[in-house]
Amino acid sequence: MDTPAVLNHHPSRLQKNSLESGRRALVLLTACCGVFAGFGSAFVFTFGVFLKPLSAAFGWSRAEVSLGFTVAALTVAVCSPFIGRLLDRYPARRIILPCVMIYGIGFGSLSLLTPHIGHFLAVLVLLGIVGNGTTQLGYARVVSAWFDASRGRALAAVMAGSGTGSMVFPPLAQALISAYGWRSAYAILGGIILALGVPLVAVFLYEPSGQKQTVKASAAKEMGGVWPCVRSLPFILLTSGLLLFSVATNGLNAHLPPLLTDRGFSAEHAAAVLSVLGFSALASKLSTGYLLDRFFAARVAMFLFVVCAAGFLLIIYGQGTIMAYAGAALIGAGMGAESDAVPYLLTRYFGLRRFSELYGYTWSAYACAGALGPLVMGGMFDKTGSYRSTLLVFCGIVLVAAALFGLLPRYKTNSTKVCRQSSTVASANGAG
Repeated sequence: MDTPAVLNHHPSRLQKNSLESGRRALVLLTACCGVFAGFGSAFVFTFGVFLKPLSAAFGWSRAEVSLGFTVAALTVAVCSPFIGRLLDRYPARRIILPCVMIYGIGFGSLSLLTPHIGHFLAVLVLLGIVGNGTTQLGYARVVSAWFDASRGRALAAVMAGSGTGSMVFPPLAQALISAYGWRSAYAILGGIILALGVPLVAVFLYEPSGQKQTVKASAAKEMGGVWPCVRSLPFILLTSGLLLFSVATNGLNAHLPPLLTDRGFSAEHAAAVLSVLGFSALASKLSTGYLLDRFFAARVAMFLFVVCAAGFLLIIYGQGTIMAYAGAALIGAGMGAESDAVPYLLTRYFGLRRFSELYGYTWSAYACAGALGPLVMGGMFDKTGSYRSTLLVFCGIVLVAAALFGLLPRYKTNSTKVCRQSSTVASANGAG
């Protein structure tokens, strides 16, 4: 007599599970589309494509145009921890939606640039303020809340959205510039950002029921806040390696199209090489996620950083199309590994309680270094007329970054143990 009652409960349970799976899929789709058109792909990977057109239109030097990237990156560095703190305390949609709207409108407004470089820099400051609310920093926590057992694969899918954007936007931007001019290209790309981001975030981006209350309650119990984590050896090694890696890769990334056109490549061909770099980064993001689950993540990152350094050597010394594509592919492999390994390692060493804020601090390091790289590349080119010596130094910097990741300790501990140990030591020192 009990069997019918049990069976009667199965349809509702199955429906609930199906509904839950559908919501997860929509949240993941929203995150993927968001980072696809976010600051880290649409802005960063098209900056080099717009560099020569802006220089030709207004008579700005490459160093002056590169200063725009530097200003945006430094603004991201200042604002990322604050955005992370907000994401740890409030529903993601309240933070991400206004960021996407301002970012899309600001990007499109570059079509109205005047010859005053202050106008250009002011817009990029605005993009930097909201930029990381549109990247994986904005979406990683809410995706992690929805996916537990398959969290690694879910985060890899989000990172793949960024990789896809880095592959699609450079040739798209170049095609729009060739067909309609750089002003129309900025306006069209701004419209794409708004169309992809705003509707999906507004409708589908939300946390599981009760997740925010749980986060707030656990955060209130955390002793010592975020600073014991920041002062720990794993965080220092990870952030130092990330900083060095960012100097080199962002410096090359921003100047790769002009570097190649200086060697006789067409603008379209140079954009295609940058697209190969983006495709390689996408493939690396997907494959690295699998490797992180099977092997010690720090060693995986170290190996792929060495591969990236080999790509620098091919760009420096290689001649012809094949070498350019091969170098871009190897560099993209390292860049994809970095974007997967950093958040993964943060969750392994420190858990999710302060994840967004800690991720924000790593973004600050990444952005500060990313601001310096293109500026150094542009300045050295203006002085010497060549990129070679700077790229050789950057190749060495990537190898140092690989060594720092290789020094990271094993994380066979409770996810918050690093913070607890640091907090206990700090308390004991204070008592003494």
